[in-house]
Amino acid sequence: MIRRPLRLVAALLLAAVVAGCAQPKVGPQEWHGGRIFLATGNTTGVYYQLGGGYADVISRHLPGYEARAEPTGASVENINRLASGDMDVAFSLADTAADAVAGRGAFDGQPQPVRALARIYSNYTHLIVRTNGKIDNFAELRGKRVSTGSPKSGTDIIAGRLLTAAGIDPDRDIQRLTLSLPETVKRMRAGTVDAMFFSGGLPTPGIKDLLSSAPGTFRLLPLAELIEPLAARYGTVYTTASLPGEAYGTPTATPTITVANVILVRADLPEQLAYDLTRLLFAYQGELIKVHPEGANFTRGSASGTDPIPLHPGAGRYYRTG
Repeated sequence: MIRRPLRLVAALLLAAVVAGCAQPKVGPQEWHGGRIFLATGNTTGVYYQLGGGYADVISRHLPGYEARAEPTGASVENINRLASGDMDVAFSLADTAADAVAGRGAFDGQPQPVRALARIYSNYTHLIVRTNGKIDNFAELRGKRVSTGSPKSGTDIIAGRLLTAAGIDPDRDIQRLTLSLPETVKRMRAGTVDAMFFSGGLPTPGIKDLLSSAPGTFRLLPLAELIEPLAARYGTVYTTASLPGEAYGTPTATPTITVANVILVRADLPEQLAYDLTRLLFAYQGELIKVHPEGANFTRGSASGTDPIPLHPGAGRYYRTG
């Protein structure tokens, strides 16, 4: 009466072992228990909106996985948390990611093990000033209260580089405030900040809200004139473009500095998972566009151009074979 059930159990165990041996080395839920965390940015920025949309696409269309977008201080924090294993996917500005790969800037002497899935839309650098703040050109930022974005964010980095390129010491020649976008907007409205930088897609919700809520109180200053000293020091990662007036309902376009965004993963992410995460960006791009218009501003041709950030092999396979 006892031996038959034991033989049945043994047979079932053997079948399970054989079935297990037949499975791929990395199957559903083997990577971090099927949970994928995305590092995004400020809650009123494009990273957070698109990251939320991407997480939803992953959860609904990648069997065995559930994804969640997390608000963060953006690029530098995202890369640090990705490298530590705290996050699985991260949005970043390409200049910050290039620093991480090379071990320079905020990552001086410590190259980070990150790889790219895709180059996506470009960020436009916004410099917004109070119209009554007597700031008519970049040089007049001297001595003013200026928010350069969340500490060690991509905005904070590019703001510091722009100020330096213009001959302004960002830590001595201005009253530098490292504030998140929501806090910066709050203080701009209160009149306790004279100017703010933000690097983001178009339109950035927090900035749109600021400019539309108080017409005539704030204005955008042009930045494109700083491209030469910026490029001389940092290369072609920075470009220029006109921030169109229709983005925020301004009277004219504003010439400014742009930099691409990238989606990053760890170098040790399983190749098939990296392939699938890249595939989803294009298979369900229409869903990302519904979340934010910047979801339309990348193609398979442009997304593979992540140099100097290496593509993850899984992403590279997707771009080669589809």
